Amino acid sequence: MADTISISPILKWVGGKRQLLSNIIPLISKDFSTYVEPFVGGGAVFFALQPKKAIINDYNVELINVYKVVRDFPEELISILEEHSKKNTKEYFYHVRALDRTLEYAKMDPIQKAARIIYLNKTCYNGLYRVNLAGQFNSPYGRYKNPNIINAVTIRAMSKYLQNPNIIIKQGDYKEVLKGLHKGAFVYFDPPYMPISSSSSFTGYTQNGFSYSQQTILKNVCDQLKEKGIPFLQSNSDCPQIRELYKGYDIRTVQAKRTINSNANKRGEISEVLISYVPKSK
Repeated sequence: MADTISISPILKWVGGKRQLLSNIIPLISKDFSTYVEPFVGGGAVFFALQPKKAIINDYNVELINVYKVVRDFPEELISILEEHSKKNTKEYFYHVRALDRTLEYAKMDPIQKAARIIYLNKTCYNGLYRVNLAGQFNSPYGRYKNPNIINAVTIRAMSKYLQNPNIIIKQGDYKEVLKGLHKGAFVYFDPPYMPISSSSSFTGYTQNGFSYSQQTILKNVCDQLKEKGIPFLQSNSDCPQIRELYKGYDIRTVQAKRTINSNANKRGEISEVLISYVPKSK
């Protein structure tokens, strides 16, 4: 691991793992050569570990753009966030939110788009990053008194770390990231969870859901890693379908407090599972 300062996620993301780090970190091999996170999301585990060599990926184009802009243009990003912070009101929020429904959005550069997403994430209701079927941000305004929109210290620290040439940032299908991995790699999966009820299905951070059939494909991918002797850890919901899929693997139950839910009555402590495979020592 790199000897660097603590870095917190700059985005609040559905299913974020910050509160479960004490459960997750001990299950990650300490001697990996390359850390791989195909569904990086807010990156709580990745930034807690700060591996010296890593591949991170997400299907969400906006999210990956944020990480690339933080890496390459931290000061320009901070400058635009300062402007957003000065102008922050309910009316301004809805103006910025609506940009992806206009021709003006196509003219925005990557830095402006990254600043927009960070601003909306910090000021939207309950930090709920959500898009509609057209891929347009549709969370309402949050009415926070003092949202931490700029967060310059974290952006600069994250930028310095991501500038390590051995940290590779990719965007696309998670399966592509896993091609060509060899022994010595460690993979942490934090996919969109299997819904535990019809009302709890939430995959709105991309316009594409993650169905049960896709969960079974992910299981097959995990089996392939096992065949190669590559250790992995996966987070998922604690439900019969997931437990049945991964029977034969080590499954541990953890309690997570989920505060990101549009329905306040559905926030609280819920069971999740950590599924792992560690090759047996010869």
